[in-house]
Amino acid sequence: MTIGIIGSGAMGAGIAQVVATASHTVRLLDQNAEALQRAGAGIQGSLTKLAEKGKLTAEAAAAIFGRLHLTQDVADFGDCELVLEAIVEDLAVKQQLFREVEMLVSDTCVLASNTSSLSIASIAAACRKPERFIGIHFFNPAPIMQLVEIIPAVQTRTGLAEEVRDLVQSWGKLPVLTKDTPGFIVNRVARPFYGEAIRILEEGIADMATIDWALTELGGFRMGPFALMDFIGHDVNYRVTESVFASFFYDPRFKPSFTQKRLFEAGYYGRKSGRGFYSYAPDAIQPEPNRDEQLGRLILNRVLAMLINEAVDALALNVASREDLELAMTKGVNYPKGLLAWADELGPENVLRTLDALYDEYHEDRYRASPLLRRMVRAKQSFISHEPAAV
Repeated sequence: MTIGIIGSGAMGAGIAQVVATASHTVRLLDQNAEALQRAGAGIQGSLTKLAEKGKLTAEAAAAIFGRLHLTQDVADFGDCELVLEAIVEDLAVKQQLFREVEMLVSDTCVLASNTSSLSIASIAAACRKPERFIGIHFFNPAPIMQLVEIIPAVQTRTGLAEEVRDLVQSWGKLPVLTKDTPGFIVNRVARPFYGEAIRILEEGIADMATIDWALTELGGFRMGPFALMDFIGHDVNYRVTESVFASFFYDPRFKPSFTQKRLFEAGYYGRKSGRGFYSYAPDAIQPEPNRDEQLGRLILNRVLAMLINEAVDALALNVASREDLELAMTKGVNYPKGLLAWADELGPENVLRTLDALYDEYHEDRYRASPLLRRMVRAKQSFISHEPAAV
């Protein structure tokens, strides 16, 4: 199978490596010759490191790289059976790209976007045959992250999502099926991890070091929200939050914060710029958290209640199956537990009590509990197990 990848940035190059490793011929396209050569060198370097670590033989690494073909000419995609773009998050640019690609590929070639924030239906609308269009959303770095979101558009032909899921699974990835709704699964459900942490900071309940400590030490998350936002970069994280907020018709649950917006406007993107919520200067002294466990539990339970509520609402609206929601959050953002299983562990009644207390305090729709959570509590049902829920 020959697969075309458009865009040789970190994501495009990473996907190309995944696909070539899975024994496919890959054509990696970029109009920027320097970027293209840099991507090729990066993939070769990555494969060499894997060989040095004993994860690949030198012969296998050479064979993988031999299946990669760098090109600046989209006409080279004529024999591709799948073309996937990983370019700038701009709807008009992506639409124009697929208008051009569709004229060069066969009628059976599947067209796909790696977008994380745009509607798949809106990109597919530019195609002459939108029924062959689908979303295939990898997470960065693609060779390492297991999760891939598969997103059929309303135009996508019946059966294509399952075919693509099976293909991606053959690449050694963990695919999940999700509706074409803003943020898909991960970028939708994860928003409160950042948003509620910032709200707690803004209200002066705790500083960022204490919030990060509570989520990592007490909650088991690999990184706290402020360290993670700095790691992702506010130029990326803030824009995704802003996009999801607008795409959900300005639902208050996804409202961005002025605190993060100001960092974004100032160019304080986090690690990549040397300053974000934390300073990354060589001589920077990082703040110490307040290790008060009672305060830490209050912070953790508040953020967890918001995360669980978002996962429950996604389940209620059939964004994805229970299994795929749990898989997405544990493999896509490395949460210590699936949020629905976590709800069962805490007791849905206790999660609802936390949300209702917040709503009573603030009277903001941000804290409205999902109707499904209320129904589950009334019925004394759990989300994953078949045992009665804890109360």
